[in-house]
Amino acid sequence: MLSNEDNELIAAATEAISQRYRNDWQEVGAAMRTRDGRIVTGVNIDAYIGRIAVCAEAIAIGRAITETGDHGIETIVAVRHPKPGEPGKIAVVSPCGICRELIHDYDAKARVIVPDNGREPKVALISELLPNKYRRGSE
Repeated sequence: MLSNEDNELIAAATEAISQRYRNDWQEVGAAMRTRDGRIVTGVNIDAYIGRIAVCAEAIAIGRAITETGDHGIETIVAVRHPKPGEPGKIAVVSPCGICRELIHDYDAKARVIVPDNGREPKVALISELLPNKYRRGSE
């Protein structure tokens, strides 16, 4: 069951993408709570060349670091806005593989809100979403 703080993050991510949605450009919003209690949001940055696109989670993490420094990720969530004419509403989505790596790099104990097969979203630890994490050298 999600806490009030978890629902607050989903609402912040939903608001971020609702305000900045652009079909085929910005479709995903993210919100994270830092370990010092701040909520930071971001939306994805798309590009004509897909491999230079930047995910909403990465934007939120970058904003948090830029604004006051790295204080860790307590919880993070991403939501996707449906395209015009697409059924459904803004909903929680799982982080992609690159974002899983990034989240784990910045806080190996981060909580991540993820979808749960049509039920209310649930919380998982990033280590559960990214088992056997890549490490450099002897780390």
